[in-house]
Amino acid sequence: MTARRIVLLRHGRTSWNATRRVQGQLDSELDEVGLEQARAVAPVVAAMAPALVWTSDLARARVTAETVAKEAGLVPTHDGRLREFRLGELQGLTHDEIRERDPEAFARFRSGDWEGIPGAESPQEVADRYAACLRDLAAALGEGQCGVAVSHGAAIRTGLAAFLGWPLSVGQDLRALGNCGRVVLEQRVTGGWALASYNA
Repeated sequence: MTARRIVLLRHGRTSWNATRRVQGQLDSELDEVGLEQARAVAPVVAAMAPALVWTSDLARARVTAETVAKEAGLVPTHDGRLREFRLGELQGLTHDEIRERDPEAFARFRSGDWEGIPGAESPQEVADRYAACLRDLAAALGEGQCGVAVSHGAAIRTGLAAFLGWPLSVGQDLRALGNCGRVVLEQRVTGGWALASYNA
C-alpha cells in the first residue's frame, strides 16, 4: 500500500508580512516577492502529483493555491476552516504599535500566548476547525494520493498539533513557517499520520 500524503503550505509574502503588520483574517494581497515565492514553489509541490488542492479563502492563500493548482492541472477548493487566527483588536496593527499600546500584551503575543485577545479566536477554536478540515481532506484522498492545504503560519502550527494529537502547546515550540514553507505529513500503515518534514 502506498502512503497518502498531505502537504501544508503557507502562503507567499504580503506587504503586511514585510512590515510586521498583524493580518489575522483581514485580507491582504501577495507582494511581488510573494508572487515569485508562489511561482517558485508551484513546480515543487506539483512534482508531488497532488490530487487535491484546498485553500483558505483569504486572498493571500487563494492566489498561492491558484498558482500551485495551475501547475498541477487542478482547480483549488476554498475552505474557510483553513483561515488564519482571527486576532480581534490586534488585526491591522504593526508589532511596534502593539508594543507601544501595551508592552505586556505584546510580550504575550510574541510568545504565542493568544488566549484572551479581545475579539480573537482561542487556539482551541482554531485547532478544532483546522484539524477537522485536514481530516476531511485525508478522507477525500485515495490510496497513495497527495493532498495540499494552503493556509497560514499560526493556523498551520496549531492545526498540525491538533491533527497529530499533540498538546497545542507543542505548536508554539515549532519554528514559524517561512512564506511558502511547507510541511509534509505521511500516513502510517496503522492509519495514523506522521510528520515527515517541516518548513521545507
